[in-house]
Amino acid sequence: MKLKLGLPKGSLQESTLQLFKKAGYSVYVGARSYFPVIDDEEIQLYLIRAQEIPRYVEEGSLDAGITGKDWIMERGAKVKEVTELVYAKSGLKPVKWVLAVPEDSQIREVKDLAGKRISTELVEVTKKYLKARKIKAEVEFSWGATEVKPPLFADAIVELTETGTSLRAHKLRILEVILESTTRFIANHASYQDEWKKRKIDRIALLIKGALLAGTKVGLKMNIEEQNLPKILNILPAMKKPTISHLSQKGWVAVETVCDEKEVRYLIPLLKESGAEDIIEYPLNKVIY
Repeated sequence: MKLKLGLPKGSLQESTLQLFKKAGYSVYVGARSYFPVIDDEEIQLYLIRAQEIPRYVEEGSLDAGITGKDWIMERGAKVKEVTELVYAKSGLKPVKWVLAVPEDSQIREVKDLAGKRISTELVEVTKKYLKARKIKAEVEFSWGATEVKPPLFADAIVELTETGTSLRAHKLRILEVILESTTRFIANHASYQDEWKKRKIDRIALLIKGALLAGTKVGLKMNIEEQNLPKILNILPAMKKPTISHLSQKGWVAVETVCDEKEVRYLIPLLKESGAEDIIEYPLNKVIY
């Protein structure tokens, strides 16, 4: 038996493949192949646009897949959301769908869009957004290059952004964020009721979730004189409590902990000033709670 798993082709492709590698799976994608090879004989991979994965998972063509919450909502797909994976093309954070207009546009508020034309890939979500605000506007599907549509081909756009760089480059200003979205690991409901497939899906989810979490954390090791230990423990964060072990040299201990990578630049000088020696920082592959 094989688990049919869809991976997103396009903007999420490289970050997804890197995540699988860190989770312990070696995946090879040929230059023109839509069928990646993975070193797990129980998995059959398919490389498909994230926009299409919810539909294929819902209908059972795929047992599971990785896609965005935005595309699940856009397709109205009835799927099992196994876990949330907060990563995108260039960072570990949600992406935003924003309503944007040209910098010199007379449109200042969302209500000013009444009777206007909006271009977007996220048509159904945009229509629901406008309907909830009782705004009647024309929403048309964009086949790409949405940022170049205003002002000639559209009055406004709804576009995906991580940093806003592309919008600023095209002289667009954001009116409002209409949706924040994160990546999701989803499964077909019938597949998830199958004992073998459910176990396989849950194990993959556990490993990639652990690999993702590890990307934000590092390990720290150090040697400390026992007399300085209370002071050091007051400084150190930990997932539960730091690990402490006695060294062969009397009066000394080794301390090991895991902490957020962003904290390290503040922690190491404090630890050194408080008597820690031989401080080692090292990366992590997986963190499993």
